[in-house]
Order: sequence, then structure tokens, then C-alpha cells
Amino acid sequence: MLLHLPDDAATLTLGGALGRALAQVSGRPAPLLLSGPLGSGKTTLVRGLVAALPGADAAEVSSPSFNLVNIYPTTPRVAHFDLYRTAGTPPEEFDDALDAPDTLVVAEWIENLPRALWPAEALVLVWTPVPSGRTLEIRAWGKAAGGLLEAAAPRLNTWEKVPSR
Repeated sequence: MLLHLPDDAATLTLGGALGRALAQVSGRPAPLLLSGPLGSGKTTLVRGLVAALPGADAAEVSSPSFNLVNIYPTTPRVAHFDLYRTAGTPPEEFDDALDAPDTLVVAEWIENLPRALWPAEALVLVWTPVPSGRTLEIRAWGKAAGGLLEAAAPRLNTWEKVPSR
């Protein structure tokens, strides 16, 4: 699925739509793997997603650039990773968070990890800057990710669809 996000407000709103969709799906949440250049909207999307989850009033979302992971006390708990400086090796907490059934893993800069280290099931979001904002490609890998994308689909009609390449 390709979407056009004209600005940060649209990206924040999309994050909220994904957060609300999480409430509709049962079982372990599929990790969100985020890829895109600096300033493309990865952390902004996470801010919107976390704000839509129960417990968000106790969460202050920021880029985990310096400590590599921020944990937000939401339901589900969100483990927000920044893999920009990982040099191909994820922090130990990454695998631990992927194994935790009550934790949603959100990983920025996933392209910095070898593909063999990516979870087999995930919602993959890839940003591409365009003159009028950004294009976001969303791909679902696996059943849980497909369920999340299906639950979010009615809310995604807010954004102009970009024709498939």
C-alpha cells in the first residue's frame, strides 16, 4: 500500500490510526519496522501511535538516538528502538523485546540491520521524501501484521493513495 503524507500532521494522524487499530487486533502485536532518511517522519509516526494507546499520558516520546531504546508504559508496552548506530548488530534488548508477548517493538532505521536479523513477521513502513511531503509504503509480513493493516485500512482512506509503481 502506498500513501502520500503531505506533512508532519498527517504522519502524526497516521500513527494514531495505527495505534487505534492495535486495539482491534488480538494476540501478540506485530513489530513495526521503519525505514527512511533523517527527518522523514519515523519518530513523528511513533509519537502518534503511542498517543493513541492506553497509558499514553505517562509516555514522553522522543527519538531514542542516544540510548538506542525507549520503553513507553502503554498497553501494549512499546519498545521504541533507534538502530541508526548499531553497526549491524541490534542491542540485546531488541531480541528480548521481540520475545515479550505484551510488547510492541517499533524499530527505526531497520535498514541498518542485516535482513537475516529482521523478524519474519512485521509491518514494514518505508518513507521516501517527495517535493509535496513524503510517500509511505506499508507492507505486511505475516498474519499478525496483515491483521493490523486490515484493521487500520478504513482509517488509511484519509490520505491520498499513490498509484502502485
